[in-house]
Amino acid sequence: MKTKFLLMAFAATLFLNSCSSSDDEDVIITPPLGSGEIGGQATADKTFIKGNYTLSGVYKIKAGVTVTFAAGSTITADVTSGTDAIVVENGGKLIMNGTAAEPIVCTEVSKVAGSWGGIIIYGDAPIVGAAGVATATAEDGLTNDANTAYTYGGTNAAHNGGTLRYVRVEYAGKKITDGTSEMNGFSFYSVGSGTILENLVSYKGADDGFEFYGGTVSAKNLISYGNSDDSFDWQDGWRGQNNTNWYAYQTGTGNFGMEIEAKSVNNGFWPIIDNITLKRAAGTITEGGSSAAEYDAIQFKKQGNGVFSNILIAGYTTAGATAVRIQDNATNTDQISSGKVKLLNVQINDGTSQSAGAAGIIVNFAPSNYTLGTTTGATITPGAWAVVDGVNLLQ
Repeated sequence: MKTKFLLMAFAATLFLNSCSSSDDEDVIITPPLGSGEIGGQATADKTFIKGNYTLSGVYKIKAGVTVTFAAGSTITADVTSGTDAIVVENGGKLIMNGTAAEPIVCTEVSKVAGSWGGIIIYGDAPIVGAAGVATATAEDGLTNDANTAYTYGGTNAAHNGGTLRYVRVEYAGKKITDGTSEMNGFSFYSVGSGTILENLVSYKGADDGFEFYGGTVSAKNLISYGNSDDSFDWQDGWRGQNNTNWYAYQTGTGNFGMEIEAKSVNNGFWPIIDNITLKRAAGTITEGGSSAAEYDAIQFKKQGNGVFSNILIAGYTTAGATAVRIQDNATNTDQISSGKVKLLNVQINDGTSQSAGAAGIIVNFAPSNYTLGTTTGATITPGAWAVVDGVNLLQ
């Protein structure tokens, strides 16, 4: 028996020595990729390893549930399967931590704008609804378990709907009923400041690239590229305070670079955004055709306001277009004249007029509230996360 143990020990030593030999190459084991269909309701925490997944229908992350996707994952919708969307209900969390080299890509098989609903997060952070109410009904046309439309709004300013880093949404902006039931690339309904939004791309959707419906969340390093409606849009008194590096490129079809409103409620708070680039390619028309007057870089209406600095504007040269348009007298009086709208260090590259009002409105910014200068606008580090079909979206 002793001899057998000695022989076994000797054999083990030879094996270990052979494995540690400097002459052998290291063996790299690549873990398998995940795959499968995603749909229905997430009622328990779930982690999806890096892989290629198919989205089937509306995937709802329920309250108290956290769903995580690994960097490098791809989620593909299919317009033929009906209405597809990734929905985070109030109290749920979506964790998508991609990287610059391995983003998480949410796309659609046909590569046609408006084929699915994108990423939608609901929260209970404060909003200003119509007539000043604290809650509102979502405009995406989706329904909850009670088969009624989702509502949003509340008092939880620190609401946390999860983390989105290095995530790209492509070909979203589905419209169930045009004008009343519309989705965007990213839709944030009363999302709170506990949510992290960084390095996100909304690519060639049929509605807005990013839309904020009230809430307190902030966002950094956003790219809105080729979306058919507005590049950035918000309403319901969105008030994120730490926003930086927003880049928009409108091509083919596009309306406003930024559309800003607050449900016609005069308010004493506003969002703050630093480093903004708004560019419009030559020949770009609006959704309603080239004659529709929705071609300005920035539009304020219904008591919209904000503090914006280091803004680069280029390409808004359609006859009648302007860098900043004020659409109604109340906004002009309560927000512009009172100094609740500030546009600081604005560079307009092509002679576009600085500002204009809708018919009969005379816009007069105080000199300190609208200043011209030289700026690079958004400063965003490129990488695979911002490249689609070999095209660098930041060039």
